[in-house]
Amino acid sequence: MSHAGRLLVATPLIADPSFERTVVLLLAHGPDGAFGIVLNRPSDTPVDEVAPAWSDRAAAPGVVFVGGPVGRDSLIALGRSPLVGAHTDARIVGDCAAVDLDAPPEGGPPWAGVRIFAGSAGWAPRQLEDELAEGAWWAVDADAADVVTSDPSGQWPAVLRRQRGEVAWFANHPEDPSEN
Repeated sequence: MSHAGRLLVATPLIADPSFERTVVLLLAHGPDGAFGIVLNRPSDTPVDEVAPAWSDRAAAPGVVFVGGPVGRDSLIALGRSPLVGAHTDARIVGDCAAVDLDAPPEGGPPWAGVRIFAGSAGWAPRQLEDELAEGAWWAVDADAADVVTSDPSGQWPAVLRRQRGEVAWFANHPEDPSEN
């Protein structure tokens, strides 16, 4: 089963510190592996330093996000627009689609919010399936609002809270288990 367009939410069992409490949007998932971006790691770099033409369309807080540990010199942009279907085939989830940063902002859909990511996360064939089976990730449905959330630091518990059953309980899991 492909999880493209869904979220991966790191469980407390994740073994990689760079992914602790992350929410990853999977952009592609298939027999060749998986590819996604971390949604909840803002950097200190303002959007106008890397993509000045897009800074007035950047979703708050108006900074570049760290999309993952791979290729941090490459940018990926996602945005929301009610006209996504009419202007692009790059729809990810709901009214969210890939944004072409090389195109002028005026030429495409009227973007309600754009988020720019430096880097990405990737998995080799079957690697993600193994990590899911080991309990390192929860695969959950995404909402377009997840891409441009105004509260990236609270995204991990917010996504968990909207889940059903035991997964929702983890929204209150302390960062340091000794504080439990």
